[in-house]
Amino acid sequence: MERTGVQISGRPVPDRPRSSRPTVTETAGAMRWTDYAEYAIFRAGFLFFALLPRRLALRVGALLGELFYLVDRPHRRIALFNLHLAFPEKTADERRAILRRSCRNLGRVAAEWCHLYELGPQSVRRYVSIDDPGGWEAGLAGAAHTGGVIVTAHLGNFELFAYAQGLLGHPITLVHRPMRNRLVDEAITGLRGLAGTISLNKKTAAKAALRALREHRLVAIPSDQNQTRRYGVFVDLFGLPACTTPGPARLGMLSRAPVVPVFLVREGETDQHRIVMLPPIELVATGDREADIITNTQRCNAAIEVMLRRYPDQWIWFHKRWNTRPLGEPRIYPHKPPR
Repeated sequence: MERTGVQISGRPVPDRPRSSRPTVTETAGAMRWTDYAEYAIFRAGFLFFALLPRRLALRVGALLGELFYLVDRPHRRIALFNLHLAFPEKTADERRAILRRSCRNLGRVAAEWCHLYELGPQSVRRYVSIDDPGGWEAGLAGAAHTGGVIVTAHLGNFELFAYAQGLLGHPITLVHRPMRNRLVDEAITGLRGLAGTISLNKKTAAKAALRALREHRLVAIPSDQNQTRRYGVFVDLFGLPACTTPGPARLGMLSRAPVVPVFLVREGETDQHRIVMLPPIELVATGDREADIITNTQRCNAAIEVMLRRYPDQWIWFHKRWNTRPLGEPRIYPHKPPR
């Protein structure tokens, strides 16, 4: 078995990253006792899954995801409301079924994350395949000369995508939103770093991301999360204005690197995953920079929506995706899902 990582009691446990690890996280604020308690629970959960055989860990993760669906009523309400916004044509039972499968997938993602350290360049191929190997290799070959901007989402096993690419010799520079708990955030970015992933705080990532593109690296930006008005622009998602990061559009326009939607999706309820690459985003350049940013960001969102419609049971519907509203519009959360 191929293994990497820090050994504690015979098992690797994600710890606070050493200065030599390729992570960049910037979180502010003094630590509270609750932060240390959360971190202790996080480490205990990691050990629990890591000590289980991988297949058993995935089964347990799916069961815990099902339990989460049953007991977490506030988040279930948010998720069902989001599903109603996205799929008004579906029945309430259909939306609940999607959410249950989504929760099971999330539990499996957690279990798989705790076993990432076991993977190596050969073993990762047992779990990750490529939908279009020729197109993917051609894209990587082009990125070796120009760099590449990857538009992605928290779909399928989103953590495994960057980790797998690092093991296969294509390390990812990931723009991410730091966790509020600094210890948990450093543990997550530390484990990512074992495969060569460089994590950039989204609020300060612009210069480092452009530098990575100049070095012909792959820069991945999850673009499916709500933004504040300061950091986002309003473009449609499922026909509703959603405050969205313009990061991929801006980087593509500034660097002229290709902007390509790429996702890792799970095959049913198995431990097999497939890299799906959609056609590159055709960036407009009319000379009106702000208008072009909005148009290009809308095109990125359209690609994400295509994947969410294909695999609705692999996205995290608990997130308040439409929380930030255009000026003058009322807030839409919280709401009870329609019956």
